[in-house]
Amino acid sequence: MPMPPPTRTLPALLPRRSLLLAGAALAGWGGVTRPARALPAKTLAFPRDRGAHPEFRTEWWYITGHASAEADRQAFGFQLTFFRSRVDATQGMASKFAARQLLFAHAALTDVQGKKLWHDQRIARGGFGIAAASERDMDLKLRDWSLKAQGGRYTAELPSSDFALKLAFEETQELLLQGKQGLSRKGPEEKQASYYYSQPQLATRGTLRLKGQDFAVNGKAWLDHEWSEEILHPEAAGWDWIGMNLTDGSALTAFRLRAKDGSTLWDGGSFRSDKGGLYTFSRGEVIFKPVRTWKSPLTQTTYPVEWIVRTPADFFTVRAVIDNQELDSRQSTGAIYWEGLSELIDSNGKRVGMGYLEMTGYAQPLRM
Repeated sequence: MPMPPPTRTLPALLPRRSLLLAGAALAGWGGVTRPARALPAKTLAFPRDRGAHPEFRTEWWYITGHASAEADRQAFGFQLTFFRSRVDATQGMASKFAARQLLFAHAALTDVQGKKLWHDQRIARGGFGIAAASERDMDLKLRDWSLKAQGGRYTAELPSSDFALKLAFEETQELLLQGKQGLSRKGPEEKQASYYYSQPQLATRGTLRLKGQDFAVNGKAWLDHEWSEEILHPEAAGWDWIGMNLTDGSALTAFRLRAKDGSTLWDGGSFRSDKGGLYTFSRGEVIFKPVRTWKSPLTQTTYPVEWIVRTPADFFTVRAVIDNQELDSRQSTGAIYWEGLSELIDSNGKRVGMGYLEMTGYAQPLRM
């Protein structure tokens, strides 16, 4: 995914991992950047580590899921992201107007029956009661959008002109520490890593509004929270990623970073069974093989919308629920990517879960 230039033009709608790239650019706003460092192993502590880590360059809180409105026989996918970026160049400024931290967010709703993706975004600098990210617990505000945690419950309100999300999420399982006890490697160099945990199998209830109509929904969601100094290797051109809630209570994460020649630069993920046993994938254990592609009529970009994903847990098929879940923000950042609701099918041909697939760098390689 193209990284926005380090100028005063702020990012518009970006996929969550492109947000990390945008944050890296914004951290150098004004030409000053702090060198990335290898992150040490640490014990994550909660609820503190559900909150913000402003000393780190990039951070995001991300929820995806699927929900149905039984009364209306409607099915939806949804995603929401709150993102924080530290601006290195302003950290020493005394003025209250200095943009030390930037907060921005995006929301999207997939209307399965209507075969359409809706999306919107918010951007602001921290402070002045407009945008804030608490360091004590998950408590995020960006204008009229919010994401909060209290105990094992999360609430999100993200109104927009054409759609709105008002959802509550209840924990049903222990949180999942990705990588080595929450330190997740993302590339060949040690500094390409993040602190990263997930909360799969969130029981979801609430209201989705689409074009003025409210739908009472219930479903399942997946929460990710990640913070870092550096994520991607300079040779990375893009990535493929899945986060899947299985119907039996299991949880699957798998990803690969692609080099410019299309080969796999790095891969990883994890599988937690319905009994709670966790297996963290080692490099080389995840293989993504495209099965079917779709060409965007808008951008002429071709994406694999069906994959065979080999993991130590099983050979899975990952299939987009609708093909056109591409997001195009060329008018602001140059970013074109695909992210959307997908189904998970096991090696016996049985649908065993639902979740989100994200693909970046297909329209053009990442600019680092």
